[in-house]
Amino acid sequence: MNYLAHAYLSFHHPEILVGNMISDFVKGKSRLGYSVGVQKGITLHRLIDDYTDSHSATLQAKTIFHPYYRLYSGALVDVVYDHFLANDHSIFTEASLYQFTQTVYQTLEQYHMQLPTRFLLMLPYMKAENWLYNYRTKEGIGKSIRGLVRRSAYLTDYETAILLLNENYDFLESCYQLFIKDVKSFAEDQLSKQD
Repeated sequence: MNYLAHAYLSFHHPEILVGNMISDFVKGKSRLGYSVGVQKGITLHRLIDDYTDSHSATLQAKTIFHPYYRLYSGALVDVVYDHFLANDHSIFTEASLYQFTQTVYQTLEQYHMQLPTRFLLMLPYMKAENWLYNYRTKEGIGKSIRGLVRRSAYLTDYETAILLLNENYDFLESCYQLFIKDVKSFAEDQLSKQD
C-alpha cells in the first residue's frame, strides 16, 4: 500500500498515522526512539506491507506489471491501489477525501519534531501538491508513477506503466475491490493485538 492507504489504515489515531507514514524512513533499532504509539504505527505499516504483498488479489495485479518492471511491480500496484482507494465512493466522497488529506497533513505537521529528516524534507511537496488527494486523478497517479520510476535505481520508462494501468484499468480495480476489505480487517485486527 502507498501513502493514502497507510493513512486510511491508521483509523484516525494520530501516533499510529505518524508511524504508518514514516515507517519506510525508519531503519533498524532507530524505531525504539519513538513513542509507543508511533512504534505501533511503524509496526502496523510493515505488517500491512507484508500482507499486501502476499494477498492473492495483489499477486494477480502484479502480473500486469511484472513482465516490464519485475521487482518494482509490487510498488506500482501499491500506487495503483491508492488511486482506486481515492475513488472508492464507499469510503470517500471527493469532499471527504479532501478533508481527510488536510487532516493527515495537519497531524504530520503537529508531530514534525518526530519526523525523520528525509520524510520532513518531502512533506512540504506532499502537502503543496496534495499528493494524497490527487491520487484520484489519472494525472495525479501518473505523476506518482513517474516519481516512483525516477527514484528507482534501475528504471527509466514510466510510460509503459501508465499504459498498462489504462489498458487493464477494470481488472486492476477488481483486484483492489477484492483486497481492500481484507486489508482493512487485517489492519484492525493487528492494531487490537498491539493494545
